[in-house]
Amino acid sequence: MKLTLTIWRQRDRAAKGRFVSYRLDDVNPEMSMLECLDVLNENLSERGEEPVAFEHDCREGICGSCGFMISGIAHGPLPATTVCQLTMRHFKDGDELVLEPWRSKSFPLVKDLIVDRRSLDRIVQAGGYVSVSTGNTPDGNALPIGKDIADRAMDAAACIGCGACVAACPNGSAALFTGAKIAHLGLLPQGQPERDERAVRMVAQMNAEGFGGCTNIGECVAVCPKQISPEVLARMNLDYLVGSWKHRHGTVTAISPIIGWGPDET
Repeated sequence: MKLTLTIWRQRDRAAKGRFVSYRLDDVNPEMSMLECLDVLNENLSERGEEPVAFEHDCREGICGSCGFMISGIAHGPLPATTVCQLTMRHFKDGDELVLEPWRSKSFPLVKDLIVDRRSLDRIVQAGGYVSVSTGNTPDGNALPIGKDIADRAMDAAACIGCGACVAACPNGSAALFTGAKIAHLGLLPQGQPERDERAVRMVAQMNAEGFGGCTNIGECVAVCPKQISPEVLARMNLDYLVGSWKHRHGTVTAISPIIGWGPDET
């Protein structure tokens, strides 16, 4: 099949970027999008041109590193699919695909389709853990957890931190990502001692990174390759509100950011 890839090319964040079109005349429909870019880069290298820079690692939809926009949709048109899982048979012969990086001020561009997503790592570092003395490896059945709770925690933990939710959100919000990281620990008994403080710390870091506020548009859920439930947004708000109340010694001076209010407003 024949395809035209119109790709955003930008040497670094200080340089001026532009779209460049490349025609591929012999695309195997069973190729993934990343394999298609591999073929393009081989052709560019043979011609002495600069290959397209894109990020990847596992190529199995697990690591979350490979995401970019495909014709205006994060990860492309196939639901619950990462870029590395998206095969070319889902497009038509002769299609033009527009590839561009995540657009968010909290994701500075590195080169071409690569952006710096370390802001998400810093949100996790602010509270996405439990502080317990583990000692020896505990028995897996020592702490019974109901199946419903375990399933919901695992569903939230499925978030791979790809950043598609941020890129798709008109506000550039990281609420779905942050909510997932808060929920998967807050649902489990091991996460209860720090549950409220965890939410306060992680939401504060999310705001410090410059992400926008969530207004429940839902684009984040629509493009999430792991189909994270919007339930995590509600849990984040509850934990944040309770944590803020406790932090201020019984005086509520902080409202959940999901409503669109900042952490220092009453």
